[in-house]
Amino acid sequence: MTERRQLTIQGTVQGVGFRPFVYRLATTLELKGWVNNSPQGVNIELEGDPHTLDTFASRLRADAPPLVRIDTLQQVNLPPYGYADFEIRPSVTDGQKTALILPDIATCPACLAEVFDATNRRYRYPFTNCTHCGPRFSIIEALPYDRPHTSMKQFKLCPACQAEYESPLDRRFHAQPNACPLCGPHLELWDMCGRVLATHDAALLMTVEALRQGRIVALKGLGGFQLLVDARNGQAVRRLRQRKHRPYKPLAVMVPSLESAEDYCELSPVEVDLLQQPAAPIVLARTGKRYTLAAEVAPSNPYLGVMLPYTPLHHLLMAELGFPIVATSGNRSGEPICIDEQEALARLGDIADVCLVHNRPIVRHVDDSVVQVVDDQPMLLRRARGYAPMPLMTDVEAGVLAVGAHQKNTVAVSTEGQVFLSQHIGDLDNAATLSAFEQSVADLQRLYGVEPTVVVHDLHPDYASSHYAQLMTAGATSPDPTGRPRPRRLALQHHHAHLLAAMAEHHLSAPIMGVVWDGTGYGTDGTIWGGEFLRAEADGSCTRVAHLRPFPLIGGEQAVKEPRRVALGLLYALLGEAAFEHEDLSPLQSFSHQELSIMRRMLQQSINCPLTSSMGRLFDGVASLLGLMQTTSFEGQAAMALEYVATAETEAVYPFAYADGVVDWEPMVQAILNANESIAQIARTFHNTLVQMMAVVVANEAQVILTGGCFQNRLLLQSALQQLRHLKINPYWPQQIPPNDGGIALGQAVSIKKVYACV
Repeated sequence: MTERRQLTIQGTVQGVGFRPFVYRLATTLELKGWVNNSPQGVNIELEGDPHTLDTFASRLRADAPPLVRIDTLQQVNLPPYGYADFEIRPSVTDGQKTALILPDIATCPACLAEVFDATNRRYRYPFTNCTHCGPRFSIIEALPYDRPHTSMKQFKLCPACQAEYESPLDRRFHAQPNACPLCGPHLELWDMCGRVLATHDAALLMTVEALRQGRIVALKGLGGFQLLVDARNGQAVRRLRQRKHRPYKPLAVMVPSLESAEDYCELSPVEVDLLQQPAAPIVLARTGKRYTLAAEVAPSNPYLGVMLPYTPLHHLLMAELGFPIVATSGNRSGEPICIDEQEALARLGDIADVCLVHNRPIVRHVDDSVVQVVDDQPMLLRRARGYAPMPLMTDVEAGVLAVGAHQKNTVAVSTEGQVFLSQHIGDLDNAATLSAFEQSVADLQRLYGVEPTVVVHDLHPDYASSHYAQLMTAGATSPDPTGRPRPRRLALQHHHAHLLAAMAEHHLSAPIMGVVWDGTGYGTDGTIWGGEFLRAEADGSCTRVAHLRPFPLIGGEQAVKEPRRVALGLLYALLGEAAFEHEDLSPLQSFSHQELSIMRRMLQQSINCPLTSSMGRLFDGVASLLGLMQTTSFEGQAAMALEYVATAETEAVYPFAYADGVVDWEPMVQAILNANESIAQIARTFHNTLVQMMAVVVANEAQVILTGGCFQNRLLLQSALQQLRHLKINPYWPQQIPPNDGGIALGQAVSIKKVYACV
């Protein structure tokens, strides 16, 4: 008996060799019918006997290529049609766009072998790829994922590449970026005036020589430009820092091989696995003692951001060099990375010495992702290349646009049951990043055909993303010029969004307690929150169960860059006017008499001294009191310094108070001021005390979420996990979505079914 079945498959099934796999499986089983791509995923029709059709369905999941992820598989029985054979049909373009766009994928072993095989026609070709690797998200312009919808459409395939592309038995069957030296993109080395110095392999070899000489190279990579320099050459790294105006923030390093990574870092098995995964992120690993790089790469930092080559171009470059290089984002400090060579000449002209470019257009900027390992689990800190735009499958309505936070911004759109989170965009502090933000919003809507019915933004009225939402929804009761109704606008409290994002990642239901500790978030009472204990309630509301005792933040946002202001605010809350008598303390010594006079007047008259319950600022204040740092050049610098000096082995805890939902830091800060121990001992005891504060508030909970930027601190997070488990409490923390503000958009997106209240 012959049956016909229609299969509709959603998941990661485009651009990963799934259709040729289906073709081979169907023909092996002697089934007839067809397969094609659609904006929803992959459609299959099969005819054969029922037993063989069942075998096909089971092997479809069991034997699929490694990058395939089948989320849903629906089968419908239809009357027999009488197909004569099995074929791969052209893609269709109609219907809602729900197919998954694959992230950019690191070079697979098969392609890498070809690149270094002198007998292969792709020998030393830096744009080699197949259905198992290569560019995806950075080159796609529309769904379905076909070559005419990518930036490769301008490169006409040569006969040999066309034959590969059309053969279902070839691993390059419908590999949309497929190319070779005869028909694909090529390299050029430019000076910073745009003059061509060399092309093709000669350009690469000249770049190698420039790096050996200590010069700074702007390289057009997969999702944007990188700035490269010899990581062993302290003078060259200092020059890069000076030109980029990035004095202290750690720089990422690319190493030639895993063996080389182990020369510079102490790698755990999980970190080794992460480095070799198709996503190929930057992994923050503890530095080793076998070899050292220039101290300027990661000043006063026990961790190194290390990555392996992830494109053929990087592999070729690193094979020639044989030593580690700094590979940092190709941008000016605070701006998005450049993706166009002319843009790079304009924006990087006074940073780089030469520019290695290629003529494959980059459709959208995609930074390198950053991940660390805590409790033997990966934890994404920046979600971009290799991870974005893979969706989170969760209970969410279609048509939501979430515009994220102000710092570490990402945006998100939802289709039914899926949230598509953008790549990392950055801090919305300048015109270039705002432009990238607006492009990303439009990009996601266009790719997935989403016309928002609601726009969710942060409660903070002055965030650039909040302003964007207000403009987008202005006149929401009347249609826009196209005749469509404008979307509704909803504001969600910052820490509530953090909590909802972690709940969505782990598919947790309310009620549940969350410990949400970060630097800044606008509270419902008009103060600056950040040391929060929130309960997500079953009715969708969010209750502020407890919080850190507020203290004045002198100068508001200015205090974020000056921990000494935070310390003075803590001292004033603790001692009043007597705070100014402690001239022996590091924060007071760092101010001039005139500055102290201004600070005193601001505090006395409550001029630009908003109250904050921020745990992130408490970290800053204690770092300042210990003399670790009085001013900073990048976010989190003081808190990182406090974490890194907390090396003492102690279980000591400072006193603190807890009453009426307020966790009072005063006894702890007083004890720190009176302490005679080493800084290492004080810093570790401070961390221990925070964990005990948490434990007192959540002691009777069954499960607790730990989220917010403060939980990027490995010592704090690991200690908190141990304490919660000791209390028989199940802990959860963000892993695939950043705990920092890079996860806010997800929380906003899933909040649409909730009640918008945080009391």
